[in-house]
Order: sequence, then structure tokens, then C-alpha cells
Amino acid sequence: MGSKQDYERFLWFDREVRKQRYPNATSLSRQFSISRKTAQRNIEFMRDRLGAPLKYDSRLKGYYYEDRNFFLPSSYLTMEQITSLIIARSLLKGIVGSHLSRDIYGIVENINSLIRSGFPDTLPEDDPVSFRAVEYADTPPEIFRRVLEGCLKKKVIRFSYYSPAKDEHTRREVEPYHLLNYMGTWHLVGYCHLRDDLRDFVLVRMSDVEILERGFHIRKGADLRRYMESAFGIFKGEDTIDVKLRFTPEKAKWIREQVWHRDQEMHLLDDGSLELTVPVVSFYEIQMKILKHGADVEVLEPPELREIIKEEAGRILKIYDRKYS
Repeated sequence: MGSKQDYERFLWFDREVRKQRYPNATSLSRQFSISRKTAQRNIEFMRDRLGAPLKYDSRLKGYYYEDRNFFLPSSYLTMEQITSLIIARSLLKGIVGSHLSRDIYGIVENINSLIRSGFPDTLPEDDPVSFRAVEYADTPPEIFRRVLEGCLKKKVIRFSYYSPAKDEHTRREVEPYHLLNYMGTWHLVGYCHLRDDLRDFVLVRMSDVEILERGFHIRKGADLRRYMESAFGIFKGEDTIDVKLRFTPEKAKWIREQVWHRDQEMHLLDDGSLELTVPVVSFYEIQMKILKHGADVEVLEPPELREIIKEEAGRILKIYDRKYS
């Protein structure tokens, strides 16, 4: 883009345009003691490379914004800041879902303007970073908006919640504390009046969401960070069980690069195999993770999980022992 001094000229010119003072190359050159040719190049850079909607008024002999909603970044960006913006833009595109993407179009455009200020040759669609979620649930837009509104306004919400495990609906009143996007699926962490405790709710399983007039304050002892980081996966709670797994030497080459939980323990054995210990609240998610690795992983502890995997393997074997005519 040029130097930080160049950017200071852009900011001055932007302010003058917003104040409807109709600046031009002459006023810019006078303000910064630069040549008129350099000033004109700066104006053209703003228009052609930063996307500023500058139009020249021949009667007033100066520039104005054709679109007054244009946003020019207010500071010179470092490479580290631009990197963070590119990642933020990709996250917004990747996890919000199609219905929310339309709502945040203006935010993404503002981020694009910031990125162009550092890399003017980068087009909005030129994204060097991407995120992809698989097997996620696409939340209905109205559900998301109402839950988010409850979080922002600190209002209790009421909804019907479906439990796939019990195949039933229950009416819940919840103090909505935090929205979490886990593996592409939106979850609400909040205080459930029915269970009298912190609970996790999948938004796609909610229906008939109402925002009540009753407000709330986050309860003492409700440590959200501790709750969300307490165990492997999305199932949370105070009482955890350590699961100890052993991976074959071949599979260990990949597993040793991964973080399954911040409190995990890894031990590389002499034969190249790897022992991994992670805390869990429920066996459900870790069971799916174990089965994904097939015969390359063995459950060492606890015995009850070892038995669950053994029984599941037996059921799988029976399926493949069937003979089809």
C-alpha cells in the first residue's frame, strides 16, 4: 500500500469528505506538503484500490462519497492484524450458515475494506484461509436470533426442547448465558430452571422460542469457562472420568499432533505406540472417536468403556457375518 504516512493522508482526506468540505488534490498537497501529482495518486489509490466511492463535483471542485456508508479503517494495520482479519473473515463465512451470512454481509464487507488497506490487490473472494465443518446442524434463523437476543438483553427464554435420547419434548425456561459453535453446530450454554443447573442445548432441537420479560444476572459460581473446558467434546459436568487409550505405532504418528483436550496426557512408548489420557463426562463422543480409528486403538481404561467398545465391535462383526443371497 505504501507507508504509514500515506495512510495518514487517506484518513485526513476521508474525514474532510465526511465533513462535506469537498477536498481535492490541491488541499491534500497543501495539508501534507507533498506535490499535487502525489496527492492525486493518493486519491486515485483510495478510489481504485481501497474501494472508496469517491466522486468529483466539478461545481464545488472537490470530492464526496457517493455511498456515505463506506467504511475506511481508522488505523494503519500491521501484518499480524491483517492476518487476524483474514482469519476472522473466513470464520464468519464458514460457521454462521447461509441465513446468517446474508445478515452479516455488511460486516464482511467492512473486513474486506480493512484487508484491502494492507493488500489492495487482494479481492474479497481471494481467501487464502478457509474453515470447513462437517456433519453440522443448520440452525433456523429465527431460533438463532431469538436466543442471541436473550443473551444480549439478559432475558430468560422459554422453549420446547427435543431429546433424541429419550425421544421426547420438554418445556424449558433458561437463562441464556453463552452461544457456542461446536464443530459447525450452534449450542446454548445456560442455566436451566427445570434442572436447576447449567445445561447445554443444541439450537436446532429448540422450537417455539419466546423471550420473557424476566431478566437475569449470571449466577454466582456459574463458571462458564470451566464448564466449557471441563471435559472432552460437548458433554460437560463436574464429575469426569479419565479415559486411557493406546494407539498403534502407525496411528501414533498422526495422533501425537492432535489436541483432544487441554488437560490430556500423552506418553510415547518404546515400540512407537502412544498412550493418550483424556477426561470425559459421557462416553458417547469418545466412543465415536475411538470407533473411527478401528483396530488402531485400544481402550485401556476404564473397564466399562472397554466393555462398551467390545460389545459394539461384536455387533459390527455380526453385521458383516451375515450372508446375503
